[in-house]
Amino acid sequence: MKSTGLISVAAAALVATIAGVGGTLPVVLAAAQAVGATPDQASSWVSGLGLATAASALLLSVRYRMPIITAWSTPGAALIASTAGVPNFAAAVGAFVLAALLILLTAAVRPIGRLIEKIPASIAAAMLAGILLRLVMAMVEHVPTSPLLVLPLIALFLVARAFFPALVSLIVLVAGASLAWSLGLVKPLPPIGLSTLVVTAPVWDIATLIGLGVPLYLVTMASQNLPGFAVLRGSGYQPPTQPILVVTGAASLGTAFLGAHTSNLAAISAALCTGPDAHPDPAQRWKAGPFYAIFWGLIALFGASLVGLFGALPPALLATVAGTALLGSTAGALGIALAGDQDRLAAAGTLAVTVSGVTLMGVGSAFWGLVFGLLILGIDRLTKARR
Repeated sequence: MKSTGLISVAAAALVATIAGVGGTLPVVLAAAQAVGATPDQASSWVSGLGLATAASALLLSVRYRMPIITAWSTPGAALIASTAGVPNFAAAVGAFVLAALLILLTAAVRPIGRLIEKIPASIAAAMLAGILLRLVMAMVEHVPTSPLLVLPLIALFLVARAFFPALVSLIVLVAGASLAWSLGLVKPLPPIGLSTLVVTAPVWDIATLIGLGVPLYLVTMASQNLPGFAVLRGSGYQPPTQPILVVTGAASLGTAFLGAHTSNLAAISAALCTGPDAHPDPAQRWKAGPFYAIFWGLIALFGASLVGLFGALPPALLATVAGTALLGSTAGALGIALAGDQDRLAAAGTLAVTVSGVTLMGVGSAFWGLVFGLLILGIDRLTKARR
C-alpha cells in the first residue's frame, strides 16, 4: 500500500512536469527570441528555470509537508515575448532582477502585498488577456503560410481537450512534431548535450525596468502566485504565504543572472499534485514535491538539448503549441475582465492598450494598459462619488 502511494505521487509529479514543460516551453523560447538571447543564453534560461523550480519545490514541500508545487511564470514569459523595445538581453536580465526583488519586497512588507491584492481583478485579468492574446493571434497568423500544419493541430486540440485536458498540450506537441517531420519541415536534430550556465550582468535600462520588470512582477503575482495560493487552500492546505514568496523570490533572484525570468507557485500543474488522485491521504501528498524536484532537475541538466530540439521545429508549430496552450487561460482572463458591469470599460481599455503592443517612451504596452485601465477606473469612481 505504501509503495502504491509513492507510485501515485511520483506519477502525479511526472504528469505535472510534462504538462508544464511540453505546452509552455515554446512560450519561453519565444520570450528568449524576443529579447535577443543567443542559443547558449536561451539554454541557460531554461536550465535556470529548472534549477529554481526544483530547489523551491523541494525546499517548500519538505519543510512544510505540503505539496507546494512551483513553476516558471508562463504569463511572464508571454509578457516578455510580446514586449517590444527591449534593447538587449542584458536589459531584460535587469528587469528579471527587479521583478525578483519586488517579490522579496512583497514578502518583507505586507502592505505591498495588500496593495497588489487591491488592484481590481478585472484590470489584472484584462492586462493578462492582452498579453496572452498576442501569442494566440500569432498562431492564427501562421495559417495562410502553413495550413497543412496549423489547421490539423487546432482540430486535434479541440478534440483532445475533451478527453485529456491535462495532457492536451503535450499531445498537440508530439502530434505536431510528427506531422512537421512528415512534411519535411523539421531541421536536423542536434546531439544530446548537457547544459552550460551563462552568467549575464544586468543592464539597468529605465524604460525596460518600468515597461517589463514592473509588469512581470505584477503578472506573476496576480496570475500565478495568487491562484497558486487558492489551489492549495482549495485542497485543504494553509500555505505559509510569506515563506513561499521569500523562497520563490530568492530562487528568481539567484537564477535571474542566468537569464531566467521569475519562478512562482504553480496553479494548473499544482492541482495535479494537490488532489486525491495524487494520494488519498492529504498528509502524504507533500511527497510529490521531491519527485517533482527530481524531474525538474533533469530539465535543468538537459536544458540545452531541449532548446536545441525545439529549435529544430518549425516556427508555425511552436506558435500553434503555444497558442493552443494559452487559449484556455486567455478565455478565463477575458471572462474575468469583462464579467462585471462596473469595471468593464476600464478593463476594455486595459485590454486594448495591452494587446496593441505600443511602446511609449521606451515602455511596453502592458504597463500602459494597466495605467490606462486604472485611470479610467479612477475617473469613473470619482465621478460617481460626486453624484
